[in-house]
Amino acid sequence: MQNKLFSNQVAIVTGAGVGIGFEVARQLVQQGAKVVLNDIDENLAQSASEKISEQRGVCKAFGGDISTIETIERIVKFAVETFGKLDILIANAGITTFGDFLAYQPESMQKLLQVNLFGTFFLTQAAAKQMVLQGNGGSILLTSSVTAHAAHLNLAAYGMTKAAIDQLAKNLIVDLAPHSININTIVPGATLTERTLEDAEYIKTWSRITPSGRPATVEDIANAALFLVSPLSRQIMGQNLVIDGGWTSVGVSPY
Repeated sequence: MQNKLFSNQVAIVTGAGVGIGFEVARQLVQQGAKVVLNDIDENLAQSASEKISEQRGVCKAFGGDISTIETIERIVKFAVETFGKLDILIANAGITTFGDFLAYQPESMQKLLQVNLFGTFFLTQAAAKQMVLQGNGGSILLTSSVTAHAAHLNLAAYGMTKAAIDQLAKNLIVDLAPHSININTIVPGATLTERTLEDAEYIKTWSRITPSGRPATVEDIANAALFLVSPLSRQIMGQNLVIDGGWTSVGVSPY
């Protein structure tokens, strides 16, 4: 039997009920990993994990708000108690808040920072502690966005949080590399998901302004994610991998 890339590996994937997170979790399971799939919507987490498990893999649902310390501690404990260890964290959960900079409200900022920064930081910390305790290294991948690299209308606050996530990955190599844990970010550009496809003009607009001639698919993003948490990338640390069909190189505004 052919060995799969992630045989005997245990992963947590957050924000994985739909979209990029779901596809990352699906591909990990297809490549032999045992996955704990998180979404804030418990029913969505359960249905997503069942869909993946039907394809002859092991995927366990874990519903809960990953921006709280309680949920962060519980999900790491759940992974270890269920599968015996934790090898991979993909911290994909995040929210987007839109708003004109001059009218942006503190309540929106507080929610954004709690999920995108507080949640990402302390989930990474909890997973890293477990990996250090195990003594066998591991891989951590955070989800950023091209809005961290190029200006987007009404996304100043969101882009700021994603730029912070990019910098977190760069900073943490000092703490994690000595323990054989690599950490990077994926930086998706325009991507076809359930949410973006609600815009009837989305494919047309991004196909016109993207050098590759199309927006990314969730498969495109997941392919990059799997590479960065695989044994093929152990010497890649603190990098921000942009997957946008070349859009940030030309920077043509969609507006």
